[in-house]
Amino acid sequence: MGPFEILCGIAAAVLALYYFLTSTFDFWKSRGVPGPRPIPGLGNFKDIMLNNISAGDYLAEMYNTYKNEPLIGIFARKTPILIIKDLDLIKDILIKDFTKFADRGFPVLEKADPLSQHLFFLEPKRWRPLRMKLSPAFTSGKLKEMFALMSECADHLIQYMDKITNTGNPIECRELTAKYTTDVIGNCVFGIEMNALSDENSEFRKMGREAFNPSWLNILRIRIRQIFPWFYNILFGYFLPQTNVTKFFTRVIVENMDYRETNNINRNDFIDILRELRNHPDKLDGIDPTDSLIASQAFVFFLAGFETSSTTISNVLYELALNPEIQDKLREEIDEVYAKHGGNLIYDNIKKMNYLDMVFKEILRKYPPGTIVMRQSTSSYTFDGTKVSIPKDQKVWIPIYAIHRDPNIYPKPDVFDPERFNDEVVQSRHSMSYLPFGDGPRNCIGARFAIYQSKLGLTKILRNYKIETCEETPIPYVNDPKAFILAPKGGLHLKMVKINRI
Repeated sequence: MGPFEILCGIAAAVLALYYFLTSTFDFWKSRGVPGPRPIPGLGNFKDIMLNNISAGDYLAEMYNTYKNEPLIGIFARKTPILIIKDLDLIKDILIKDFTKFADRGFPVLEKADPLSQHLFFLEPKRWRPLRMKLSPAFTSGKLKEMFALMSECADHLIQYMDKITNTGNPIECRELTAKYTTDVIGNCVFGIEMNALSDENSEFRKMGREAFNPSWLNILRIRIRQIFPWFYNILFGYFLPQTNVTKFFTRVIVENMDYRETNNINRNDFIDILRELRNHPDKLDGIDPTDSLIASQAFVFFLAGFETSSTTISNVLYELALNPEIQDKLREEIDEVYAKHGGNLIYDNIKKMNYLDMVFKEILRKYPPGTIVMRQSTSSYTFDGTKVSIPKDQKVWIPIYAIHRDPNIYPKPDVFDPERFNDEVVQSRHSMSYLPFGDGPRNCIGARFAIYQSKLGLTKILRNYKIETCEETPIPYVNDPKAFILAPKGGLHLKMVKINRI
């Protein structure tokens, strides 16, 4: 073969590759949906893949660039993704036409990731019966039963803080609050003493850190999973060992259920509901309740419950340090409740703290842990009031972070203002303008639990400590592009000053 033939062969291969990488790039243009020009091989995700910007910040940029557009078309490499900005269309997706968007669009790779078979990822067929069976674990009645255990963990948090603040050094709040939420979930949901506050070498805290550690290895795993799921399933399903996190949680959860079974222990908690499903598969409409499927439900609740709540508590402390007048007003409400009830804080007291509720909602407005709600169409669909149609299996994203920072919805969005959530102002806004827990049938199952463990921890902290900024406090707050949920770069360091009460 001569040089000319070789050059022609190379040119043909390059053209074929280019065609393959760009073959979908007219997808949105043909449907009249505007969006940025994609790059072959990367789509519009170059800066996200290189960890130069977080997904939430990128979507906020797109949201503001295409101000007057209800829909924006982008590409994850060559996969078309539709960004939904119009709040009425968002309501259609999450509520009115939910059955056509009941899927989140995540691949469940049972061999490579046995613990990926959880409520957040599962396809509608398995999600529906599991959601129905697990929902009773998070009723208000169950929360009332758990409250004493939650309160005990919050008291342990204050005892721990008394020890570590003696030096006067700044405290890294995300690690501090993660230990608290780890213990709460362990005690209340799984009936396991996780000892994250009392034991620096707590295995559960180690596994929690490892699961959310944005190491190069974890990021590489995620990138391979996103780009080449078939290769990921083969590589990690057949050739490479399971992660320490997967092995640990599967073993601990299965052993816990077996121990209760053998010793006839009943706590009427989350683990007991999982035991019931494992022992009575007929209740799951033909779904096989394997150990990995059952363990997956406990695993995702543990991970989502401790990390999102601990980050939220930390963000409240951060904003209160920056806004001492709001901190003083909130502490005044807390002190009034304690005085009124003789220092005995119960479930209903937390519920009655209106200003605490406003502060909490404003934090989740400004810092929603999950910056995007993801859905995938289960059939072809035409958006109401538009000519835009999408095929089955089309991925659609709802940019929560961008909506929460929209100045037309929330004037001066960078300002921390709890008054945005007084009843009168809330009534004036669209119901889809605030989505920290999603909405509709597939909203966050543990939202109520997360709110109460967070509010209780905050109440105890503010009752005992004044929160101040220090030299290491990150000002301004910069989102970490490597983090799996919304989190600041370098952690949140604050100064805690003990309040001496007579």
